[in-house]
Amino acid sequence: MRVHFIAIGGSAMHNLAIALHQKGYQVTGSDDAIFEPSKSRLAKYGLLPSATGWNAEKITTALDAVILGMHAKADNPELLKAQELGVEIYSYPEYLYEQSKLKSRVVIGGSHGKTTITSMILHVLHYHNKEVDYMVGAQLEGFETMVHLTEQNDFMVLEGDEYLSSPIDLRPKFHLYKPNIALLSGIAWDHINVFKTLADYEEQFKIFIDQITPGGILIYNEEDPTVKRLAEATENQIRKIPYKTPEYTVENGETFIETNEGPLPLEIFGAHNLSNLAGAKWICQNMAIDEDDFYEAIASFKGASKRLEKIAEASNAIAYKDFAHSPSKVSATTTAVKNQFPNRNLVACLELHTYSSLNAEFLKQYKGALNAADEAIVFYSPEALAIKKMEPISEQQIKEAFVNNNLQVFTDSKAFKDFLFAQNFNNKTLLLMSSGNYGGLDFDQVKQLF
Repeated sequence: MRVHFIAIGGSAMHNLAIALHQKGYQVTGSDDAIFEPSKSRLAKYGLLPSATGWNAEKITTALDAVILGMHAKADNPELLKAQELGVEIYSYPEYLYEQSKLKSRVVIGGSHGKTTITSMILHVLHYHNKEVDYMVGAQLEGFETMVHLTEQNDFMVLEGDEYLSSPIDLRPKFHLYKPNIALLSGIAWDHINVFKTLADYEEQFKIFIDQITPGGILIYNEEDPTVKRLAEATENQIRKIPYKTPEYTVENGETFIETNEGPLPLEIFGAHNLSNLAGAKWICQNMAIDEDDFYEAIASFKGASKRLEKIAEASNAIAYKDFAHSPSKVSATTTAVKNQFPNRNLVACLELHTYSSLNAEFLKQYKGALNAADEAIVFYSPEALAIKKMEPISEQQIKEAFVNNNLQVFTDSKAFKDFLFAQNFNNKTLLLMSSGNYGGLDFDQVKQLF
């Protein structure tokens, strides 16, 4: 098979390219810019394009497929050439379905928790030497790539993103997988640049439920009222399994979950993570991993990359970074860290970085999101607003949206860094939440504060 990637440098795209290369496919690709770690990883496998930019001459009828990434535009010259020649064009999720249509597909959906739940499942399966195909949105300890494809494995575990599939396919990715087993973790309005209303956003999850194969299984978080309503209302002929946050305790900064064999110490913490764990357990049980074996394996799970990732620790201080940016996740993460270390002051920093978070109307969704913090800080870059061609927002708007008069707002990366490095973190917890890097913050330097 000969496959060409348009926009091969993307996080998901380059992992799929490597997975197909490892499967024996002939893989080529193009991109107008490729950054680390994609660049080094593509080079390692001989897949790095010899030059950046688009070249229509790379597209010929000898190709079996072209895979189109979201980074490309609809007028991309390679895409236009593929359309002209009639070469089969797939979006990233379409091609994953093609690779898994003869397997049992396990799809993890929800506004938040997808990566963590998928990572938990893969950790447990890996611990018990159960081989599966997979696609996950973070680099996992013990796994070389974020995508793995074979001919022989019976299952494929897929993280089900609700964002759009490609520039010419505006369906949400998770609508294309047609799961045999599905999970829904929670629904909280996101991607407002695409889904203009909450009702429109919720509709995408209804469609996801309706596309579970008849006779399949839906595992859902019954503590989320929207998920519960959609799960109970579907007329799809499927089996439904609700889950909820299990009983747990926190002692001296360590979390214990209640099991039939007694309290089990965990590496992870936070009610939202324990809810994720409960969902992952049901998925694994439906993949022939019994409860005791699940608990044995999950005890050593340290979390997915950038999801409440511990970056530094001293005798009476600790620092975490987290990918949290949506209001519900920011609130859950901040509360979890405070509950884990209740006797330490929590310094919680949030970078408003995504299209949704920088929207003046959507900001209202952050009401109370940082209230669990003793010191709450928000950073955003006015330049990011300008680049995204969005209306300016003021510090006062942010304070009013968060309903937190003690909130400190920074718009200059140097001023934020100076503030951070002037802190005495004795008996404190630092939480850095962002899908960016605070305008160039070096996390290795942050570690030196502890």
